Amino acid sequence: MVMSVENDVWRLLADPLRARIVELLSREALCTCHLVAETGARQTNISNHLRVLREAGLVETEPCGRFTYYRLRPEPLRELADRCAALAEAARAAYDDDIRRPC
Repeated sequence: MVMSVENDVWRLLADPLRARIVELLSREALCTCHLVAETGARQTNISNHLRVLREAGLVETEPCGRFTYYRLRPEPLRELADRCAALAEAARAAYDDDIRRPC
């Protein structure tokens, strides 16, 4: 089941360890042992976070012998960045036009 990007990616990236995993995977494909070494988190914790990221469609797997490498998918993050840009444009327009709802 793939989560909706617009709402759920925000929640997923709010977790500091998941955000760090995403940051690390943005640079290169890594296996769980690399992520354990980089973060200091336990293997079971890393595996659980990777499962959540994979189910959300943010991460894909790549088998390599007896190891599994994880790779960040850029499309969901691009969609999030586009949404952030649209929010920033709307906020700028509201700020410039001094839009406020009367009480």
